[in-house]
Amino acid sequence: MTRENTDVAAILLRSELSLLDPETRRDPARVLKLLADDFEEFGQSGRRWTLDEILNLLSTESFQPPALENFRCRELSHGVALVTYSTVRMNPDTGRHSATLRSSLWTKVAGEWRCRFHQGTPAANRG
Repeated sequence: MTRENTDVAAILLRSELSLLDPETRRDPARVLKLLADDFEEFGQSGRRWTLDEILNLLSTESFQPPALENFRCRELSHGVALVTYSTVRMNPDTGRHSATLRSSLWTKVAGEWRCRFHQGTPAANRG
């Protein structure tokens, strides 16, 4: 991995972690700095979300950030990167873990990385 690719991966990891931070999620201005104007998401529920729907949801949700694991970043072309990782949550009542496979497509717009697309897919049970 080149220095530039390492730098891109570090920037995008920080950005993904920021999107999992409850303070960022409650602040539409901070979210808008990370998401592209044409952002869309295919959620783990199977629902398609637009930017406006995501902003409304995030500003009112009660959210406990999951653990992020297996982060990978692949620069597909200059200014376009695919990020994949999984998030893991533990149910405090049962002690069972659930994981979601995640992918995000990031593009560099006016010198800033913005997420254009995100997908969450439930993973096999972890026990």
